[in-house]
Amino acid sequence: MRITGISTHVVGTPWRNLSYVQVHTDEGLTGVGETRMLGRTDALLGYLREAEVNHITGSDPFAIEDLVRRMKYGDYGRAGEIVMSGISVVEMACWDIKGKALGVPVWQLLGGRLTDRVKAYANGWYTTERTPEAYHAAARAVVERGYRALKIDPFGTGHFELDRQQSLYAVSLIEAVRDAIGPDTELMLEMHGRFSPATAVRLARELAPFDPAWLEEPVPPENLKALTKVADKVDVPLATGERIHDRIEFRELFESQAADIIQPDVGHIGGILETRKLAATAETHYTLVAPHNVGGSVLTAASLHVAGCTPNFKVLEHFNDFADADIKQVVKGAPQVIDGYFQLPDAPGLGVELDVDAAAAFPQQQARFDLWAEGWEKRAPSGRRG
Repeated sequence: MRITGISTHVVGTPWRNLSYVQVHTDEGLTGVGETRMLGRTDALLGYLREAEVNHITGSDPFAIEDLVRRMKYGDYGRAGEIVMSGISVVEMACWDIKGKALGVPVWQLLGGRLTDRVKAYANGWYTTERTPEAYHAAARAVVERGYRALKIDPFGTGHFELDRQQSLYAVSLIEAVRDAIGPDTELMLEMHGRFSPATAVRLARELAPFDPAWLEEPVPPENLKALTKVADKVDVPLATGERIHDRIEFRELFESQAADIIQPDVGHIGGILETRKLAATAETHYTLVAPHNVGGSVLTAASLHVAGCTPNFKVLEHFNDFADADIKQVVKGAPQVIDGYFQLPDAPGLGVELDVDAAAAFPQQQARFDLWAEGWEKRAPSGRRG
């Protein structure tokens, strides 16, 4: 079997474009992969056009390690977010093809499943007015849908510092959310790399009474010593890693032992097997894995296959019940959350199929997501900032 080419499809919303790649073969099997780029969708598509000629067409879709290695190193340049995301979507699609050809789900090819269900946590649910009353109602609706974990960034446009008034307001939002969801639901706090170590530590202590399950990206991700300063001074577990695009770059993070949970994005770090390798390394450092998953249903399915065979897997992020829920229509067999859990897919391959006709109803947009713009949490940008 050989790859004859690829086709690309972009599903657009005002705040995110989802990039789907179909990998076609000479035996009629087609696989699908997905990633989400922020402001770099056209760059990804341009890279894939070149990679199709240089590396992909003519390759054996079963020889996944070989194809990934050639795409990563064969152009003699350091692979960054765009290249690693391109590798990810093609790699996912090859696993999909391999599973279909062999008649087994992908998790079966990765060592077999450890569980048949995976806990989900909700994100994208607070696209409402930024008030305690609105957040209370929105959080309550999440729990009523069966979720037992949810995540929120309550810090507005905070950057490095957060003054006393803004801090108290953020605390009031979290107080409202905790009241709505009760004591038994996990509450993850997202900081999006906003703060200096001192500010992150102060906020962590002020929010500790609400029992956060983790504190995510408390400081910008480029300086791991800053993360270590936070880890040394707070008792809340720290999570990070969504903006690391090569598992090799996690080495320093593991050595620092500053993170309790790592959050690789299967769509950015090189795909399914790269994530599974990273999870194995994390296991040797007693670190849990909770992938970043802000894509659609194909990326969710790929993440679930990793989850099912990973001993140190914690929980999987899910946006698509709340933000842009209609985009689930573009994928047949889209994973669903029932009583707070995904069921592990059991169909051959990834267990999902892209509906190209349905995808055409969501054309690519000039998507914007600016975490330092007022109202970003509504995920409905009104235009460019000057």
